[in-house]
Order: sequence, then C-alpha cells, then structure tokens
Amino acid sequence: MQDFIVINGARENNLKNISLSIPKYKLVVLTGPSGSGKSTLAMDTLQRECQRQYMDSMGLASDSVGKAKVDSIVGLSPSISVGQHVTNRNPRSTVGTVTEIYTFVRFIFSRVGERICPSCQGSIPPSFEPAGLLAEEDEDMDRHTMTCPHCQAELEKLGMPHFSFNKPEGACEVCSGLGRVVSIHEPAVFNPELSVRDGGVASLNGVHRDIQIRILVAAGKHYGFEFDPDLPLKDLGEIQRDLLYHGVESEAFKRHYPNVKPAQGAKFEGVIPGLWRRYKEKEGESGGEKDGGFFREQLCPECQGAWLKKEIRQVSVAGATITEVSAWSLGDVYAWTQKLQEVLPPEGLLLLEPILHDMPTRLKRIMDVGLGYLTMNRQTVSLSGGEAQRLRLASLLGSGLTGVLYILDEPTTGLHPRDTAGLIRVLQQLRDLGNTVLVIEHDIEMMRAADHLIDIGPGAGLYGGTVVGEGSLEDLMASELSVTGAYLREERLTTPAFTRRKGNGKHVTIVDAQVRNIDIPVVSFPLGQLISVTGVSGSGKSTLVFDILAQGQESAGCKEIKGLEHVGNIVIFDQTPMGRMQRSNVATYTDVFTHLRQLFAGLLEAKKRKLTTKHFSFNTPGGRCETCQGLGMLSVDMNFLPDLEVKCHDCKGRRFTDEVLAVQYEGYSISDLLNLSVQESLPVLQSETKISGLIQMLCEVGLGYLKWGQSVKTLSGGEGQRIRLAKELSKPSKNHTLYLLDEPTTGLHPSDTKKLQDLLNKLVDTGNTVVVVEHSLELIREADWVIDIGPEGGSAGGKLVAEGTPEQVAEVKSSYTGMFLKRVLLDGL
Repeated sequence: MQDFIVINGARENNLKNISLSIPKYKLVVLTGPSGSGKSTLAMDTLQRECQRQYMDSMGLASDSVGKAKVDSIVGLSPSISVGQHVTNRNPRSTVGTVTEIYTFVRFIFSRVGERICPSCQGSIPPSFEPAGLLAEEDEDMDRHTMTCPHCQAELEKLGMPHFSFNKPEGACEVCSGLGRVVSIHEPAVFNPELSVRDGGVASLNGVHRDIQIRILVAAGKHYGFEFDPDLPLKDLGEIQRDLLYHGVESEAFKRHYPNVKPAQGAKFEGVIPGLWRRYKEKEGESGGEKDGGFFREQLCPECQGAWLKKEIRQVSVAGATITEVSAWSLGDVYAWTQKLQEVLPPEGLLLLEPILHDMPTRLKRIMDVGLGYLTMNRQTVSLSGGEAQRLRLASLLGSGLTGVLYILDEPTTGLHPRDTAGLIRVLQQLRDLGNTVLVIEHDIEMMRAADHLIDIGPGAGLYGGTVVGEGSLEDLMASELSVTGAYLREERLTTPAFTRRKGNGKHVTIVDAQVRNIDIPVVSFPLGQLISVTGVSGSGKSTLVFDILAQGQESAGCKEIKGLEHVGNIVIFDQTPMGRMQRSNVATYTDVFTHLRQLFAGLLEAKKRKLTTKHFSFNTPGGRCETCQGLGMLSVDMNFLPDLEVKCHDCKGRRFTDEVLAVQYEGYSISDLLNLSVQESLPVLQSETKISGLIQMLCEVGLGYLKWGQSVKTLSGGEGQRIRLAKELSKPSKNHTLYLLDEPTTGLHPSDTKKLQDLLNKLVDTGNTVVVVEHSLELIREADWVIDIGPEGGSAGGKLVAEGTPEQVAEVKSSYTGMFLKRVLLDGL
C-alpha cells in the first residue's frame, strides 16, 4: 500500500517547482506565513488534481478543464475539502436542519408529544404510535385521525411534517414558517408634502423617474383623467392615488374602470407592486431599498418568531415545547436527551431507542468542535466561516468514511484556546478511522498535535513557495529557513516584557447591558488603550462590542452608554462578507483600479490610440474582451458537479483587447498589473503617491500576497476586515477614534500577527482607542486591558468574568482565558 502522497514539480501560482512526500493516514499540518503558498499547494494543486482524476475516471474531463501545474502526484486518495465559505444562504436553513438534529427532534415530538385539544384545551397523552404510520414521506396524513378523550372531538394525528416549519402542515400560515413578516414602510417611500416630480416617491428618485412620470401621465389620459406630477401627494384624488400606489393592474384601480383594458405605454406598474417585485427578484435582499427603510421586517404577529402553528407549539415532551427546544443551545439539547431516558415510560423509550442512541452521539461531536453554544434555530447564513466549517466537520466524522484525504482550511478560526483541544480530538478521530487529514493552520497547539508538519515560505507571494521545513515542531525550530521555526525559537528563548499603557483617564461605560445572552450590570472601556474582549466561542463578546457598544447612543441593548462625548468617531471592522459580485476584486474595492485606469489613460500611447479611462475598465464595453465580458474566465456547466471556471479562450485570461493591452506602464499592461500581488506592485507603483501609501498599508496588515485582480468573493472574513482596516488607516484622522475589530488575526501566521500588533499599537499611540474581539493569545497578552466574557457559551455565558490587565485576568480562577494567559505570560507560547 502506498504510504505517501508524492508530489513532484508543483508550480501552481507561486510554488517554485517543489517536490515533497506527505505521509498518509496521519494528521498533517501545513503552515507558513500568509500568502506563502499553503492554499495553493493544498487546494489548487492537491484538491484540484484529486477532482480532475475523479472526473477523468467518470469520463467527465475535457480539454477546457486545466490540469494543475505539477509534473506528477502519486498516491492520491478521494478527497473532501472543508472550507470556510457559507454556501447555504436560504433563510429556512438552520443549524438544526443542516445537522439533522431538528429531524430527530421532530420525530420525538411526533411520537411521544403530549398535545392540547384545541376544542376543550384538554391534555392528550401520547399514543406511542410505531414508526412508519406517520413517517416523513406519508402523503395521506390527513386521513389519520383520532378522538379526544375529553370532548370526543375528532382530531388529525400529528406526524413529522406537522413539526416542520418548511411544510404546510406545520408552518405558521401568516409568515409561512419564516418567523418574520416583511411589509413596506410607506412613510419611508411616500412624502405627502411633495409631488412626484419633487421627490415625493423615494423609490422613483433615480434616472428612471422622468420615464415613470411620462407613463403616469399617459395612463391618466388613457383612462380619461389628468395625473398632475407637480401636485403634492396629499392633494391627489382617489383615482390618481390608486394609480400611483397600486398601478393599473391592481384591484384597487380596476374598480374605477372595470371594463377598460390598459394600453401599451400606459401600463404603470404601481409603486408598491414594483417594490414587491424587485424584492422578490432579489430573494428578499433588496440592497439599498431595504437599507433605506423601504421595507420593514418584524416578528410574525401570529407565531412571534416561533415559525409553527399554534396547536403545534403547544405540544410538549418532558415539559418542553418544540419551540423551546429549538431555542436551546445544542449543549442544552444534549442534556434534554439524557433527561428523556429518565422520564419517558418504557414504551416511549422502546419507540425512541434508535433516536436516543444516535442523536446524543451527533450532538457530542458538535460540542467537541466547540459549537455546543449554537442554538438549533440559528440561521446558517448567520454563521461565521469557521463555524460552518466545523459543523460540516462534525457531520463528516459520523459518515464512517475511510481512505479519504480531508483538506481543511484553518479550522481553529474563531475558536478559544480551550476549545481547540476538542477540535484536535475530532481530527485525530478522523485520522484513526484510516483517513489522511491535511490541515492548513497557524495555531501553535494544532502544530504541536500534528504527526507531521510542512512549513511553506519563507515569505509571501514571490518570496514564498518553497518547503522550508518538514517533520516535527522541533525539526522546524532547527530549520534556519523556517519563519515558523524562528518565531517559536524566539518565543522559547525569551519571555517578553510587557509595558501597559495607562490610557487618558477617560472611559466609555456600558450600564445594564441586556441583549441575547448578555447580562452585565456595568462594564467600562478605558480610552487610550488597546483593549481585548475575550471569552469562549458564543460567550457574547461580539454582542457586547458590535450590538451594544458600536451602536452608541442608538443602542437598545443597554440602559445607557456613558462617556461617548470623549470619542470623535466609531469605526467598525467586523467579519461581514465584502460582497458576492464576481466583478469586485481587490483593486476595485480599494479604489486602486480607478487610479490605475486614470494612469493608463494618461499615457502617450493611450492618447495616440484615443483610449480613455472607460477602455481600461473590464466592467464596461469598449476595451474589454466581450467573450468573457472582462472576467478573463468562462464558466463550464458540469451538470451535477459544481461549475468549473476556465480561462477565456479569446483573451487567454487577460480580460482586455489587444489594443488596450498594447498600452504599458513601466513594461506592464493593465492586465499584468492586475495579475501582480500587492507586494510585487509596490516597486512598480511607488512613485504614484495617490496609491503607494495604501499599497504599503496593505503590506503592513499582512495582505501583500493578495493579487489585485483577485475576486473579493474568495477572501476570508479576516482578509476583508484587514483590507477595510488598511483603507481606513490610509486616511488622515484628527479626532479621537474608537476602532472596533472582530478577530483581526484570523488567517494570520504568528509572524504576521506581530505586524498587526505594531499597527494597532501605532493607532493607540497616536491618541486613539482600539477594541479587539480576539482569541489569539499572542494579541491578548499584548493588550493594555482585557475584558473577559463567559464563563461558557450561549445561555451559560454573557457575564463579566474578569477585567483588568492581562496579568490581573490571569489570576482569576474562573476565567478560561486567564488560565491560558497565565501560561503564556510565564512560559511564552
């Protein structure tokens, strides 16, 4: 049996013709500085070649599907890549549904639930029906009836579909099982004091307003009345109002002219139907319209966010309804399953025996990867990349697959050091099943647990792409080339001495914070310091900082916030995705592309060819390749497999026409510059003062390895946050600014974390306050002040466990953060 995956001559992206052997059936950690080539080796070479070989064996490969740039890979296994991107954005997808825990819960309630008779309100005990009669796929559910023993009323028997908010049998009829209802906020759309022409209809205030006015006037003439676009809305007659608000196809307008058909050119849609149409076209994501307040989302008045019909919400098992169980953390659901085995009668236990065996096992796996704090009703779209990845990892462990190559991208993202040990155990279990587990990771504890380490470097981009160390952690520390080893050597040899800033003596104080799981009477943030907010995953850190503090005086999550008069600005850097548009890339997002287009359009060669800034844009026709519309890639439909992107056969991935590419700056075309990394472009563009400062700042926040043309869709939350940070820092600031950051070290190698620390220290030293929600011990120990929330996640969290300097928090025995801080302060990392 082949015991190694042998790679020969890997040259993808920045990989420098590397060859190495990866031991199979081991836990292998791939580390190195950000942008050194780790993901290129794991995802773009290994994973891609696994997929290509699989498709080839299925007869699906084609010439357009490029082979990875590698001479050969021997010993490959079927692979599963577990990344950090949340792919399911359906609002009906929850933690309970994707893990199938909710399916188990529905089964339990459908079999042993105690219901309330809607006629007499009498309690009806369970009948302990055997599985199969009311199964999920039973299409004749309405034929199964029972009689209430108290009033002899005939009732429909309840099966699994009745406990699903995704099925008509169970979904609340008002909100269709979504728990919330959306309505148009008419005061935000219509201003009765203004006319249509003067902006009385906010949704028509755009380039198409004049066209809409012409259609309104034409519609009025067609029906025999005048519509005056200069008349204030409050003075419109009933007919004019119905036309404007509801349109010619509405029942409200048709009642005036029941026998007259609308004419072409006079079919005014109506403001309200138009808003709803655009809302539905965008699947509820109405962008600026929703942000501008045109739509208002509220709890469903019928179910109050519980999703299900009233009679279903009244069914209970062991004293709890399915609504209550859905709102519990998965850790509490686990405890509930244990209670069921104690309180259910023998016939109930016999009926649920398979469920009560499998369900706790699944829950325990999720708890082992540090996600026990998640509630079943949490929407998957709200999960971070790390949370989504670990949920999938927990489900994979239960699949029983062997001989598989698992590739994971930084699974410790968002994990407190306490929970990392549980994740490591899960990965070791995958390995012990006979799988190869390859982990891209920066976490030192994960490195210590590895059977084999591979260090890529020594730097990022052009300065990386080689294997600089292999073997154990001790082997890396002995390597003269390994940046990881050098960092660890320095940590082991020297115990850093920390000096804590005293601040400016002023504070921002939150009084009586109570929202979600947060319950803190008072907590203060000393200004003029670097403050780290810590705690286990789900403890309430982000809620305290981003849902309360960031909202300032507008916050509804506390009684009051004192001291904000000492703060000039609040700047927020959270982990929200930068966007899903394929055309948005690093250059466009940072506005560097605007300067590049102006630069190229001003060149003599461009003027000779009469090329303007428009021709140097890949987003508009003129100078772009029209085959791929400036994307450089074409999408290939792979039927039941995910679509593949291949280089455009016309422009060869260069995005532009030959005429545009002929214009060069310092020997580079506009396409060449987009293919450069940020760091590579610095010497080329250093004389361009409008952008060189931003380029330098991007390098300082550890993002020099990103390519200008890289789509923002591919960036992690941490990368996106640091791009926004670099943009902000490149602007001059006069007022005392309160900077709020959400885990800024996400995706950073320890050596890059030091660069980020230097940057944050500069912000504080120039008279600002920086608050970071963070798990990284490297950053926490550097803070001037620590606020520790917990002690656990979910309902067992939300309390102020400790506050003070890192040394003071380290002495608090009830603080998990303090326990780990004590070790690193005394012994280093």
